[in-house]
Amino acid sequence: MLAPTLATGGPPAEPLTETTLVEAVERLLDESGIETVDVAGNSLGGYVALQLAARGRARSVVALAPAGDEVAGREALAHLRSMRRVLERSAALADTVVATRGGRRAATRDLTVRFEHIPAELIAHQLVGAARCPTALPLIERGERDGWPLDAARVACPVRIVWGTGDRLLPWPRSAERWRRELPQADVVVLDGVGHCPQLDVPLEAAELILGWS
Repeated sequence: MLAPTLATGGPPAEPLTETTLVEAVERLLDESGIETVDVAGNSLGGYVALQLAARGRARSVVALAPAGDEVAGREALAHLRSMRRVLERSAALADTVVATRGGRRAATRDLTVRFEHIPAELIAHQLVGAARCPTALPLIERGERDGWPLDAARVACPVRIVWGTGDRLLPWPRSAERWRRELPQADVVVLDGVGHCPQLDVPLEAAELILGWS
């Protein structure tokens, strides 16, 4: 199993383009001797998963709230840009933030509806990681500049799209309209009262949806 994290490492040596991330994942597959793979991804990772499918590298895809809607995407990027400044100021206080229920709710509000089961140390780790990620702003700028191009006609493998009705970052159903239009063959699963990250919100159900599709 490969679990690449798209926004780690140092600052990119070259300006990011719409193909930088998918090409990085393809290199990882090539280095691991893997031709095709069952792939799951959330948000930007869901979009990259669909890019892999369009390049013939995916046997199946489960995309959890994949990025791609132009209007909602711009709104989400603007929100993430403003949140970046908040995170940078609060990273040093992450342990204090997650020590209270209200702090844990505030730290997860954009990602989940349910949060009580998420370990405080995981929430703190996410806060610090988001604040210190050197590629965060370049990724935001890439999305603002290039949008979310995809040759959906080249996606030939089975695709499942999962969306929560409580998604605050990419709201259902507006944010899914593009994929429902361009990928009419996709199996669409709607999770009532679930946020932007089903794998955090309802981890068991998300795992079952992924394993049941690959």
